[in-house]
Amino acid sequence: MTTEGIEAVFLETHNWGKAAKFFQALGFELEFATDHASGLLRNGDGPYVFIAEVPEDREPEVRLALKVPDADGFRADPSVEVVTPFEETHYGTREMTVRDPDGRLWSLQAPAKS
Repeated sequence: MTTEGIEAVFLETHNWGKAAKFFQALGFELEFATDHASGLLRNGDGPYVFIAEVPEDREPEVRLALKVPDADGFRADPSVEVVTPFEETHYGTREMTVRDPDGRLWSLQAPAKS
């Protein structure tokens, strides 16, 4: 089984409010906000953007998440370096982290076990 394209962009920021307003000004709609300075925004049928605030002493990162329909059925090709295997997340998915040949981290995101 392979991935099904880009599902999401995970964006870290030093100011959740400003980042959310920036994306709203670009046409994204706030689908939900958490009580800990993060939330999900959508614009049409494309990938969603999930923004999370991080402390000032941490460099904000961006990571793309590739969609995987079934974590149990996914087998990484030997050419793919698995950094962390699929794990349950606090936001209702299962996530694996892989590293590309240039050292960038990618998330593979699958539905949570039902």
